[in-house]
Amino acid sequence: MLPDRSATASTRRTPLFLLAIGALLLFMECGGQEAARRPVTLTVFAAASLTDAFGAIEQDFEAQHPHVDVVLNLAGSQHLAQQLRLGAPADVFASANPAQMTVAVESGRIAPEAPEPFVQNRLVLITPPSNPGRVEGLRDLARPDVRIVLADAAVPAGRYARQMLEAASQDSTFTSTFGQEVLSNVVSFEQNVRVVLTKVVLGEADAGIVYATDPHGDAADAVRVLDVPEPLNVAATYPIAPVRDSAHPDVAAAFVHFVRSASGRARLTDYGFSPTANPPS
Repeated sequence: MLPDRSATASTRRTPLFLLAIGALLLFMECGGQEAARRPVTLTVFAAASLTDAFGAIEQDFEAQHPHVDVVLNLAGSQHLAQQLRLGAPADVFASANPAQMTVAVESGRIAPEAPEPFVQNRLVLITPPSNPGRVEGLRDLARPDVRIVLADAAVPAGRYARQMLEAASQDSTFTSTFGQEVLSNVVSFEQNVRVVLTKVVLGEADAGIVYATDPHGDAADAVRVLDVPEPLNVAATYPIAPVRDSAHPDVAAAFVHFVRSASGRARLTDYGFSPTANPPS
């Protein structure tokens, strides 16, 4: 009886078929790993007051994710929110106040449930080291000979400063016109808080109101820092969220998680921020 050639051929083909499937699966696995390693540019829109802290976080995140290049777009939160509203490509938005995050949410670029508060800040007064305006405290800002520079009212730092001045005007230890008198001494309103810092450093104003985190590094020696009385100070809350139409949603989510992680919180603390009490699960 002759052997069944079809059965023999089938038996020979089976190992070859399995080898081909194995090679295909190996190729697909290696291809997936290779895709995961492809360079990713992650664009992070961040409030100007986060410049130093996010510069350090950028390096930390990139060290853990070598295939990611974090690009920071740093400006006043109101400008960043408007850029998002107008369709500027971005992956993450970190605002210096909830109001500008709301603008981004209402534009559809941020999912309503996405924003999470991650740090708080507070206000301080700064003067040039020589103190030409003889400013020793908040009350001195109302003297008519003092030149002041503030962030514009549309800027979170400017809005917080006005809230503080309004609170002082309602305090019995200040006059009811205190806020108006201070605003009448303002020689320029700036589009972000870092410009306020720079103008005081350059001696273009006798005093300015900035965040406690702004006089950091070299700037710490370039200005005098005076505390705002605690009852009048403002707790500035910063939210962060991935952008809804991010080209790299997984990496954007990872960056937000990193900022809110123990490592990110520690880095933010290094730069004077007070992390909020809601770390990621």
